[in-house]
Amino acid sequence: MARRSSKRPYGAGHIPLDVGRLASVPRSQTGPGGAEFTVRHVRGGAKDYTCPGCHRRIVPGTPHVVAWSNESLFGADRGLEERRHWHTSCWERRLW
Repeated sequence: MARRSSKRPYGAGHIPLDVGRLASVPRSQTGPGGAEFTVRHVRGGAKDYTCPGCHRRIVPGTPHVVAWSNESLFGADRGLEERRHWHTSCWERRLW
């Protein structure tokens, strides 16, 4: 006899997908100088950041973009360490 999964009780209703969470899935996009960047949309956290696009503050709780280079000379981990937080509008209108 096969054992049932314990992840969801048998007969429990379907839990609908939260489409808002899909925005936070990392994607690859072209960034500064034509380099490939991993880009992730975040809802905002408890810290404030300075946007490299406009050099203005991203206040805590503000949805924004986190981007890091896939082409770091010192490897992917270094690119992730050098990630930057951008206003969503600044990332979308970046002029390279």
